[in-house]
Amino acid sequence: MRQSYIARMMLGFALLSGAASAGFSSLARAQDFPAKPITVIVPHTAGGTSDILARTLAAEASRILKQQIIVENKGGANGTIAAKLVVGAPPDGYTLLLATASTHGINPSLYSTLPYDAVRDFKPVTLLATVPNVLVVGRSLKDKVSNLQELLAFIKAQGDKANMGSSGAGTPGHLAGEMMKSATGVQFTHVPYKGGNPAQADLVGGQVDFMFTTIPGAIALIKAGNLRALAVTSPQRSPALPEVPTMVEQGLPGFQALSWHGILAPAGTPDAIVATLNKAFTEALKSPEVTERLAKEGAAAADLNTEAFRAFIAQEVKNWAQAVRSSGATAN
Repeated sequence: MRQSYIARMMLGFALLSGAASAGFSSLARAQDFPAKPITVIVPHTAGGTSDILARTLAAEASRILKQQIIVENKGGANGTIAAKLVVGAPPDGYTLLLATASTHGINPSLYSTLPYDAVRDFKPVTLLATVPNVLVVGRSLKDKVSNLQELLAFIKAQGDKANMGSSGAGTPGHLAGEMMKSATGVQFTHVPYKGGNPAQADLVGGQVDFMFTTIPGAIALIKAGNLRALAVTSPQRSPALPEVPTMVEQGLPGFQALSWHGILAPAGTPDAIVATLNKAFTEALKSPEVTERLAKEGAAAADLNTEAFRAFIAQEVKNWAQAVRSSGATAN
């Protein structure tokens, strides 16, 4: 009996010692963080809005953290591939996701099943920026239509033969088009692409008639005259394109479709590490270089702490669920 009692006591001390060691180890990791390069996984192809924002912020945050931040593009499946990779990564702060309105606002209602829970499986770090979409036309229409009403007249005249490109089924650009369809009664064919760049390339070339895309991804083509901007989807005009009126100004009251980007870590990442990352990205957002770059790209900086960002994501899931239901959009 005594021997059994002593054995149980020794086991108890061992477990307590192990728990204490794990706690000290976790604390040590948090204090030493970051001790190696950090990877931010972007859920879209290189050169798009998400990629531009990630690389702009990563450069400044790397300087603040005194450690390299590597941007890695993992596009496909409307961002679910990238999100799944981060969910499966160690919760140590070295693998992060550039979350978007698609991955954490739209996908939960667009897909019947997802390989992740948008709220439960992630630890929010901070919201980075909100980005309005812009309605643009390319070679086939840029010399024929100059505003939203002229585009709607063209679409109606074509029956269902007019086509709208997008960076993928269920993306904010796709849903913005579906919202316009519901609001105006026009009919057109949706042509989804695997990313914004190939969609815009075909728009410039005349293979598709129009699309909703983000300002950062299209502004260079707009200023070069390859695309013509007809309207922005934000409540107010964008400082990046001040001459372009909103959808509301052109007869669609209440029309709004914004994209957003933020940093998420895997669930279970220590609070101290999240706090370090939040501070670095928040400081990066306030730097003159980043502020100027975001303004030029039409993105508005917006930093939130962990809990505020978690609440923001939960609300976005509800908001986009309503948009998806009313539009009838699906991922298939």
